[in-house]
Amino acid sequence: MIVYVDRSAVRDGKLDELKGAMTDLVEFVDANEPDILSYDVYFSEDGTRMTVVHTHADSASLAYHMEVAGPEFPPIGEFIDLDAIDVYGQPSAELVHQLEEKASTLGHGRVSIHDRHDGIDRVPDE
Repeated sequence: MIVYVDRSAVRDGKLDELKGAMTDLVEFVDANEPDILSYDVYFSEDGTRMTVVHTHADSASLAYHMEVAGPEFPPIGEFIDLDAIDVYGQPSAELVHQLEEKASTLGHGRVSIHDRHDGIDRVPDE
């Protein structure tokens, strides 16, 4: 399983436009990525921060997300400054490179990979 988390600062005066763009992106992901387990967007109470969290069954699912949704990311850059991408699990080296490119395109963020030590996962059947 792969859990992806990115955190961004919202540019001044861009919150409403960003919310609309993210709603469009969520709809795009929903329509085009049937294997993604979750895709969620969160805003801080004061509207200055955005966090995007998505969960994938494996590295291939996240790679597919980057391929399909990747072209949708650059226009969002005018609304945010991406600070960090954290990936929990073991993505491929090529995927890490793609994430690093995304981080530099949308801000000045760093990419951190976190290897799983131990745990359990329970994904409910739909």
